[in-house]
Amino acid sequence: MTVHLVGAGPGDPGLMTARSLQLIAQADVIVYDRLIPESALDGARPDAQLIYAGKEGGGEQVPQEEITRMLIEHGRSAEVVVRLKGGDPFVFGRGGEEVEALIDAGIAVEVVPGVTAGIAAPAYAGIPVTHRDTASAVAFLTGHEDPAKPDSALDWRSLAAFPGTLVVYMGVRQLEAIAERLIAGGRPAEEPAALIQRGTMPGQRSVQGTLETIARLAAEQQIKAPAIAVFGPVAELHDRLAWLQRRPLHGVTIAVTRARERGSRLAERLRGLGAEVILAPVIRTQTLPGPAPELHQYDLICFTSPNGVEALFERLEAEGLDSRAFPPRAEARVAAIGPATARALRERGILADVVPTKAVGEALAEALGNVPVTRALVARAREARDVVPDALRERGAEVDVLAVYETVVELLTPEQSAAAAAADFITFTSASTVRNFLASVGGVEAWLARGPSRPRMVSIGPITSDELRAHGLEPDVEAEEHDINGLLAAIMRT
Repeated sequence: MTVHLVGAGPGDPGLMTARSLQLIAQADVIVYDRLIPESALDGARPDAQLIYAGKEGGGEQVPQEEITRMLIEHGRSAEVVVRLKGGDPFVFGRGGEEVEALIDAGIAVEVVPGVTAGIAAPAYAGIPVTHRDTASAVAFLTGHEDPAKPDSALDWRSLAAFPGTLVVYMGVRQLEAIAERLIAGGRPAEEPAALIQRGTMPGQRSVQGTLETIARLAAEQQIKAPAIAVFGPVAELHDRLAWLQRRPLHGVTIAVTRARERGSRLAERLRGLGAEVILAPVIRTQTLPGPAPELHQYDLICFTSPNGVEALFERLEAEGLDSRAFPPRAEARVAAIGPATARALRERGILADVVPTKAVGEALAEALGNVPVTRALVARAREARDVVPDALRERGAEVDVLAVYETVVELLTPEQSAAAAAADFITFTSASTVRNFLASVGGVEAWLARGPSRPRMVSIGPITSDELRAHGLEPDVEAEEHDINGLLAAIMRT
């Protein structure tokens, strides 16, 4: 039995460590803070106990004593307990206090460091906290000390004389007082200063000024916590080194409606291009139970989606089989509806023989026109178009349609619906995402009633676009290549 104090990083889920993700996936109990990445808990086991222990300045608090009590209690009864903390647990995170209490209680502890906001937030704002020419040292300090202390533990005169960068955590409310103390201690009033709000997270904002002006500028621009303050010549490098806003989709908000697992992959790509992503999954795929098919009976095996690939292999694996269950290439062809499906097959060790350039049933049926076939298997969703099976039957082939998964409606919460409606773009990757999204927001009339401020609709291809038109909606953007790469390219062109 071990309690793991795990740093979740400053907010960008891409900055979480491999060890943190591993422990989250193993945990029986996760006690988590407020400032963790949005998707940090996505990898938790369905049966894991998730306990919120967040704190917010001026808001509701879970007392530290209660958090410590919970850690000791669960540390004595659960095999793997994760205490998930924003940033790094030992950098202004009270991790030292928690480890002391756990060790005193005789409980095994592991500490997993995380990327701390004092380094990450400035980096995302184009500010290196050290620089060969201007800063050979850096000091980290908190602007929010223990209120029970009779006096500040910080020697402001010594900090003012410190020959390097000062990085202040949790200092928004005390920013004016901090600046005044540093100036009074001899720090130049004209020294460059910066304040970064929500560093590494969607909506990151930064303000540049001087030690004398930064508090006023922050108030004028309504900068709120969480924020990191940086004092020193390096703050002046922001304009020259800023890289975040140079990404092509910086400042653009995009709602993703596809199933959560695949939506997360699309979200990662979009975030990598600088977009703020709203996850609004309106569908969920689930594998249908059943025996693995006798693949050697077929001379053509067709897959019409990556989900179909994953679901069929789940059946094979349940019976102790893998890609060797497929007939040799000399005896059978494997067809994929598009590049994404072909990629899913390749990851399983199968190279598709037939891959049309357009990921639609009509293109796959045409691509199969010259492929000899006697008996075919089509692995697909329970509800799907019959374009491919019908085309093969017209050629005289015997066709078995095997439903290996189904698409299930997932209703959005009012908060998700409101966030999606406020986005710049909303993406649709299938006809079912169109139908289910409209159902979640109250129908077409309710969607149109939102007026011209509603997001631009992005369709992955003609089938999805036809579904939009069937509801009286015209897609604003349609991908030329009917996969995620095409969807991203279409948004980038807009």
